Amino acid sequence: MSDNILEVKNLKKHFHLGANRILKAVDGLSFAIKRGETFGLVGESGCGKSTAGRTIIGLYQATDGEVVFGGKSTRNLNGKELSKFNQQMQMVFQDPYASLNPRMTVGKIIAEGLDIHGLHKGSKARKARVAQLLNDVGLNEEHANRFPHEFSGGQRQRIGIARALAIEPQFIIADEPISALDVSVQAQVVNLFKKLQKEHGLTYLFIAHDLAMVKHISDRIGVMYLGKLVEVATSEKLNRKPLHPYTQSLLSAIPIPDPEVQQARERILLKGEIPSPMNPPSGCPFRTRCPAAMAQCAEKMPEFKEVEPGHYTACHLY
Repeated sequence: MSDNILEVKNLKKHFHLGANRILKAVDGLSFAIKRGETFGLVGESGCGKSTAGRTIIGLYQATDGEVVFGGKSTRNLNGKELSKFNQQMQMVFQDPYASLNPRMTVGKIIAEGLDIHGLHKGSKARKARVAQLLNDVGLNEEHANRFPHEFSGGQRQRIGIARALAIEPQFIIADEPISALDVSVQAQVVNLFKKLQKEHGLTYLFIAHDLAMVKHISDRIGVMYLGKLVEVATSEKLNRKPLHPYTQSLLSAIPIPDPEVQQARERILLKGEIPSPMNPPSGCPFRTRCPAAMAQCAEKMPEFKEVEPGHYTACHLY
């Protein structure tokens, strides 16, 4: 059996906007995630990382490429196979205000998956399971009778996590789960994700734009730019020795809590704006903002390859 629980192979998601206008939100993504690890997917807003997560789980239909989960392709799943896939892979959404039904009590929201998949034996077992899930995410069983508007943003995100956990998935896609929360609450939610991973043996795809937070939770990190992966490495390697100029600029923006070290650092400022995914530059998509751009960067897309053991990048410098 493969160590990889998920393999994404040349995944593409293009949106056709009419009059021959195509938005290439995800444009040839390939990576694998091992069982039990957290793979962080980072990049600035609009790079396609959330679209990638939604395409992997099947909320969007892929334009091209393949998603292999647990050794099976998820293309053309139906009936029992689709139901099993939906049970094994769940998602925690970015906005805890929009992702919970305001007309349902918290108990009903969490138990909805149990009802759909028939995973409880009677109302007593169902109630006990909901109480246990609320307890697991740091809430209590009295909260089951309340409605989402009675909770803070951090508490709502915990309810979203409990809902995802209810049907005992193996894999969770967390789509910017902390970006809508106060900074003081973000660390609590990230620590909750780490605790639940240990207790339930979960695997995560953790999508975010905050590289500092992703560094804290991830085993490996993939950096996305304009629909493509530009670098993948272990969290430690990526932070110690980033290879791609885009990753270097992202890391230089993270403040260090030591005034002397911070003052001595050189901040890499990128010129210009991120290009439109409807009209990406020729060759390397980053070349229009890259401080190390060469003539060949405009002519040819760099190959995404292993430069050092376990360290992949797409750059003509290597």
